Amino acid sequence: MRQSLIFLLAIVCVTIAAPISASPETGFEVQQYNVAIRPNLQTTAVSGTETIILRGATEGLKELTFSPNAMRISDATLDGKALEVRSDEQAITFLLPRPLQKGRRATLRFRFEGVPKRGVTAAAGGIYSSYFACDWMVCLQDSPGDKAHLQLDLLLPPGLESLGVGRANSVSPAADGLTLHRWRSTRPTSPYLYAFAAGKFARYTNDTTQGRLSYLNMTGADADLPKLFRETPDMVAFFADKAGLPLPDRGYVQLFVPGDAAQESASFSLIGKAVLDAETSDPGTAWVIAHELAHQYWGNLVTCATWQDFWLNEGIATFMTAAWTQHSAGEDAYQQELNTARRRVARVRELGFDKPLTWGGKYPTLRARRAVQYSKGALFLAHLREQLGDATFWNGLKQFTQKHAGGTVTSKDFQTAMEQASGKDLSPMFGEWVYGIAPLNSQNSSL
Repeated sequence: MRQSLIFLLAIVCVTIAAPISASPETGFEVQQYNVAIRPNLQTTAVSGTETIILRGATEGLKELTFSPNAMRISDATLDGKALEVRSDEQAITFLLPRPLQKGRRATLRFRFEGVPKRGVTAAAGGIYSSYFACDWMVCLQDSPGDKAHLQLDLLLPPGLESLGVGRANSVSPAADGLTLHRWRSTRPTSPYLYAFAAGKFARYTNDTTQGRLSYLNMTGADADLPKLFRETPDMVAFFADKAGLPLPDRGYVQLFVPGDAAQESASFSLIGKAVLDAETSDPGTAWVIAHELAHQYWGNLVTCATWQDFWLNEGIATFMTAAWTQHSAGEDAYQQELNTARRRVARVRELGFDKPLTWGGKYPTLRARRAVQYSKGALFLAHLREQLGDATFWNGLKQFTQKHAGGTVTSKDFQTAMEQASGKDLSPMFGEWVYGIAPLNSQNSSL
């Protein structure tokens, strides 16, 4: 993500059986979300049913707590027994008829309806969702480590196309003259990456050795899609080489939308017209296209276990965008990207704010959070690359990505991969940059 931040995907059908961990705050782990949703393309109101298959992770759990939203929840049951539901600005809570024991599997079902406060946008006769999935369904927004499968059924007017998580399963007639579009995830995915879109899209498809690339126009105006996304095939090849893995699901969609959207989701990215217009002065960069594409590996396929390690998503994606720029436009362009990151870090440092990458406190501003997790994260990787050398650095990144594909990671996982690749103890460097164990003196010159 570039424009909006958050408290904030076989071979690659990477069906690596990654462990799914419960959020320590919830006391349970979600294994699967099944959502059938009917969105109103004009008002963005949604209604539907949801089934959540979960398992207790602590003894005697008395309630199930999910992220808050504006939906009205009704007809809630757990394994067929009626539940009381409480919903406020802090949480949606399902009160259990009897405690859920550790390891026990349970099925939660309910209906929902309402107008999401965030995350659903009407555009050009269609609709799309962005970051806030837990505003249009019930899920765990702030538990990126609790990856789960998603079965998404979209009930839409006839004649529309759709996008969802994973692969399109089928399209068939449904009640009330609607059409049922079924999407099924191909691996457990963090709920903050769930998204959908529906409409009549102008489309350009490009079959490459990495898979099918699709560019869809939802702006309501004509657009030269092959020209706008001309660098995407080379970007995909570059990232796949560095990751040591082919493109997840052998396909990728870029949805061109109005405004300044810049957002990755599990199977597609939102690319805002305003963002691309701002980049036309330097067409060799295509920053947002590269950044969101990089997230298909680092962020989506390999995901931070908690927001405290969010720099592993955003710092790596920002660095990989700079590395792509170096590959495509040369060393000077790479250094310009790093200098931009240095300026952003320097600005917040001048304000007396400089934190290690895994700092878990509250950031004073969005700019400060971006400066640390995006820019400083990218600078740390550039520094690590310089210290280890290209061959060792890229080998370490490849090992890290391959080992954890489909799973969640901490900063320690990344450190271990780099130490194994280099044969060196990198504790001092990670201590300074990542954990804040030692004074940050040695990094100042490299910023």
